[in-house]
Amino acid sequence: MKRHSRDHGAGRKASRMIGTIGCALIAGSATISSAGAANYPSKPITLVIPYRAGGSTETMGRIYSKALGAALGTRVIVRTRPGAGGAVGATEVAKKKPDGYTLLFAATVSLIWPPLKQKVDFGLDSFTYIGQVTNYQQALIARQDAPFNTLKELVAYAKKNKLSYADQGPMQRAFVDFIGSKEGVKWTGIPTKGGGEMVPFLLGGKVNFAWSGGIHNRYAGKMKVLMSFNSGRLLASPKIPSMQELYGVSMPSQAVIVGPKGLPADVVAKVEAAMEKASKDPAFVEMVTKKLRFPVNFVGSKALTADIQKTIAGMKQVIKATEK
Repeated sequence: MKRHSRDHGAGRKASRMIGTIGCALIAGSATISSAGAANYPSKPITLVIPYRAGGSTETMGRIYSKALGAALGTRVIVRTRPGAGGAVGATEVAKKKPDGYTLLFAATVSLIWPPLKQKVDFGLDSFTYIGQVTNYQQALIARQDAPFNTLKELVAYAKKNKLSYADQGPMQRAFVDFIGSKEGVKWTGIPTKGGGEMVPFLLGGKVNFAWSGGIHNRYAGKMKVLMSFNSGRLLASPKIPSMQELYGVSMPSQAVIVGPKGLPADVVAKVEAAMEKASKDPAFVEMVTKKLRFPVNFVGSKALTADIQKTIAGMKQVIKATEK
């Protein structure tokens, strides 16, 4: 019996020792993690852009990366990973360690639409939204001489005439057809390879109206805006209502920087603060406002995350209404 008691006593001591060691390891790990975040960034950061070189997002990202690097005190190296409408680059970043050294500069549509409608290796909760820098100026447009000047007039005209629009992809098609379903009209989508093909189709009379991601800003006097697809009104068309105002839903329009899910809060705070500073960089502001004619619109992590959740809810509503 005495030996049995001694064995139990030794066991309890061993358990206490293991517990003490475990606590020490956890505390040490937390200290190391905290120290790592406190020293962030201690090496260059890779900024993945999931589109081909030369596009508006890639051009913005390259200029913005320099200002962001200056604000963070380190190099920000741009790496393009195009493919599948942004899904290739998004997948790569989603699988990275959430340490803040691999980030993604992308349009939110590339992060939201694929998980909702395609088979991809990331989900709606795979990213930490750090900040927004601008909004793409998405609009429903028509030729300047079209016999309708508002969305209401377009709908009325469509009820008496067969109309077609430039179909640039499944998401754009879903939103245009959502409007048709709400208004009780049908129109035909004509497959179009991006804005480069949409412009001659619209101006040449092959289609009656179109979705534009912002290219219409270059054709003042030749094109007119009937509605903003964004949650808010467009910079160049402040009197034209948004889809959110009219139908309670909107397209994702943000250009954002995100990291993998689980990014430490203090790392998010550092990048967020640097993004706000970089958004005021003269070279970036001039390129966005003068060349692209987009607004510089910085939004922090908390507000952006809430906006994304609202956008996702609206997109699910659009998908449900247009699925056949």
